[in-house]
Amino acid sequence: MKTNKYKKIPSSEAKSLIIEETTLKGFEVDEFLDLRKTNIKRLPEDLKARRIDASDCENLKTLPQGLECYELILHNCPLEEIHSDITVKFKLDLSNCSQLKSLPENLSVGSLVLRNCGSLKKLPEGLTVNFLDVSNCTFSEWPENINVEFGNFIARDCENITTLPASLNNITQLDVSNCVMLSSIPEGVKASAWIDLARTRITGLPNSLKKANLRWRGVPITHRIAFQPETITSEEILKEENVELRRVMIEKMGYHTFIKEANAKLIHEDTDPGGPRMLYKIDLKEDEPLVCLSVNCPSTGRNYIIRVPPDMKSCHQAAAWIAGYDDPKKYKPKIET
Repeated sequence: MKTNKYKKIPSSEAKSLIIEETTLKGFEVDEFLDLRKTNIKRLPEDLKARRIDASDCENLKTLPQGLECYELILHNCPLEEIHSDITVKFKLDLSNCSQLKSLPENLSVGSLVLRNCGSLKKLPEGLTVNFLDVSNCTFSEWPENINVEFGNFIARDCENITTLPASLNNITQLDVSNCVMLSSIPEGVKASAWIDLARTRITGLPNSLKKANLRWRGVPITHRIAFQPETITSEEILKEENVELRRVMIEKMGYHTFIKEANAKLIHEDTDPGGPRMLYKIDLKEDEPLVCLSVNCPSTGRNYIIRVPPDMKSCHQAAAWIAGYDDPKKYKPKIET
């Protein structure tokens, strides 16, 4: 007769045993095992649970052999690696595990969240997931064998990536916003819901994405706004009823061009070591006014248009705000750069 190797115990009892570091292995917890912000150093071997949350456990540096659960949440833990002998069926959330360096090859899990894992050098070969979030990770290359299907692929703020896996041919949402080095998406990539490509270098899409819905920081936009910003006019922007879309259109058109074409009102001007400074204002329908400071860099001579809060009244006040000063009187630079 086959016996179950796991002894079932209530979550409250399990939590006490783990905190007290009682020598125990091979038990099962059907309920939520909440270990958040405890001083635990380890979990028992052969632990089986439906949901474990050990977030903010500053001393939890490793995971035990035989760990099995449906959902495992480990925010802000000092883990350096995840071994291959653990099983997570639905969701593995390792957000803000800043010391995490590696994951096991052929890792298979429904949802994998690696947000802000800055020490992770690469993703494992053979990774299979439905949902993947690698936002603000620093690696630059993808494994040759990676499979993301049916769910979302989120790579927001990954400033080092220059390409995407070609195997993303059956996903729902693709978010590569703020991937400032990304200039193209491989042919064959498909996203049935939308793509967010804000602040990327992408100037066009492959045939597999020609009909894709586009977003810019969550705001739905047209292909023309995304890839033909030179066709946007100030009159079109000023007539746009949607405030968020209007802001995207201004950003895509460029503040220099918009200020010139919209006949912005000059509300103040002076000079600094870089040359003339001008503070401009444009009133926008059902939105706060657009106020921008025009400044020149003393070292390069380049002109910059920088948006500032609408309550700015002078160039010095705006420059102080840009420099991080709440009180303009305390802003007394010898040379502005």
